[in-house]
Amino acid sequence: MAAHRDVKQPKVIVIGAGPAGVRAAQALVEAGLRPLVIDEGRRDGGQIYRRQPDGFSRSYATLYGTEAARAASLHRDFDALRSQIDYLPDTLVWNIGPKAVHVVSGTRHDELAFDSLIICSGATDRLMPVPGWHHAGAFSLGGAQVALKSQGCAVGARTVVMGTGPLLYLVAAQYVKAGATVSAVLDTSTFAQRVRALPQLLAIPTALRKGVALMNVLRHARVPVHRGVTPVAIDGSPEHGVTGVRVKLANGATLDVKCDAVALGYHLRAETQLADLAGCEFRFDDATQTWLPYIDADGRSSVAGVYLAGDGARVRGADAAERAGRLAALAALRDAGIEREGAEGLRAELARYTRFAAGLRAAFPWPARFAATLPDDTIVCRCEAITAGELRRVVRDMGAQEANRAKAFSRVGMGRCQGRFCAHAGAEVIAAEARVPLEAVGRLRGQAPVKPLPMALESTCAAQRDPEEANTRAQEFSE
Repeated sequence: MAAHRDVKQPKVIVIGAGPAGVRAAQALVEAGLRPLVIDEGRRDGGQIYRRQPDGFSRSYATLYGTEAARAASLHRDFDALRSQIDYLPDTLVWNIGPKAVHVVSGTRHDELAFDSLIICSGATDRLMPVPGWHHAGAFSLGGAQVALKSQGCAVGARTVVMGTGPLLYLVAAQYVKAGATVSAVLDTSTFAQRVRALPQLLAIPTALRKGVALMNVLRHARVPVHRGVTPVAIDGSPEHGVTGVRVKLANGATLDVKCDAVALGYHLRAETQLADLAGCEFRFDDATQTWLPYIDADGRSSVAGVYLAGDGARVRGADAAERAGRLAALAALRDAGIEREGAEGLRAELARYTRFAAGLRAAFPWPARFAATLPDDTIVCRCEAITAGELRRVVRDMGAQEANRAKAFSRVGMGRCQGRFCAHAGAEVIAAEARVPLEAVGRLRGQAPVKPLPMALESTCAAQRDPEEANTRAQEFSE
């Protein structure tokens, strides 16, 4: 039986049980509230601290490397919260309406009311297409990491890690520590860019040291690391999948690496679909060249009662996400008339992480220039098999210089991923062809459901409008 709830207490929902969501829930519990935490995953931890399945016994050091201590701390603290929160794992928030979230678990649907909503949706891979990335065996960096943590396996017998950003080296090092073979690390950024960014990176010396530690792991394992590369193609066939990667080195020479899997990614992008469905205002961020939801210094969005925290609002890393989650919870409490201390110190710490994040962007820049040079037959939208040439055609022949207009004419972004993989790169292709600033292309509007739902859901929704059929796990919270 669920614990008694003081009817005067605000109903607070936290979406996500990663670093930001766990710390938000912790702050709410400390203030005497019992929040509802909704988690799409089977267990807490989010992507970076994803827990291994029951029955797996790999050590924290093996699984998380330099992040082992942080992962253990977050998992331990969430375990301590379990009796003081309502937790819905394996539950997808597929839509957000006025003061209510719509969730589904399996084929069961619920509408859950809230007074305050803290969205901690995390981040996903930021991807730039390369010819051949549609072959079987081509994964995002995050996908390769999920395979290692959740299934205890590598994505291939010989894996190439390609792109840029801290996640590139984290995934490569995690694969090495797990005993997998990493054939090469192919980084599009240069050592000179890293040196120029050093003053900003020194804002968080501990994070800088972790980066050095990852490089040492690769060095000791004798993994070839090439910087300043330009991807040429991922070779392969429908019958055999990925067979190799070709890149142009900084000196102009061509390098051909044989492999059966590629993990690809260019840093991270904020997962903003839920903020969009909640009606939050978005603004173009020149620094990241992306559209981001507006937040104030404490995480308040433009919608009253909706707060955004962690990488789903601003990509600043897991340590910053923990602080942002707690700060957003303190803001929600303050707006509900519950005063708690600590906000000022959290703001100061987040300012340091913001400077560090700016350093990372300078050290590992998003390769926008690649979009203009993609061959016309390169697939940009893997879900709908839309090529760069097709996108350029709708720009030239149909005047589609805006993202949603291009989507209507070409179907780019209409597939299962809802534009998560292709939206940013597609916008770059459109901007290059139309010769307009990226901001002028706009952004794909969020649509519900944010992810595919079971067809059986339609028949269950009507039945669950009867209060007697409501999900007993969240019934008391919703009353």
